[in-house]
Amino acid sequence: MSQQCTVFLIGGDTGGNEPAVFTLQDVGTRCRLTCSYRNKVIEAEEDDYFEALCQIRKQLEVEGILPFCYGASYNVFPEGTVTEMSRGLVVCKVKTGEHPKGSDLVNIFDEGYDVVPVFVYMQQQFWDSWLASLPS
Repeated sequence: MSQQCTVFLIGGDTGGNEPAVFTLQDVGTRCRLTCSYRNKVIEAEEDDYFEALCQIRKQLEVEGILPFCYGASYNVFPEGTVTEMSRGLVVCKVKTGEHPKGSDLVNIFDEGYDVVPVFVYMQQQFWDSWLASLPS
């Protein structure tokens, strides 16, 4: 599989919406993701595309840049078999104290009115607090 997605970048010195092109490529059991922006290229290879996106986001964060997509939104994280079957391309929007429903599934490169881009560590903190909020 080889596919391209355009995602807008915000923050840093972008001066507004600046596009980045993400190229997805299956490499055996691994997922290679390449981000092209401002005549630069960042590449990551991980077990799934969500993790590869996180690795690229960490490098973009150095420049104060955040991708405006669900994969970078504070309340989105991979969870369950749908994520495993999609190789990390489909993830769940989660709400404190609630288990995700089918309507909470989103593609990591899509954008919507409810996208709230944050740094990787902030997304992880929200995920940890969400897990703690679930009824036992």
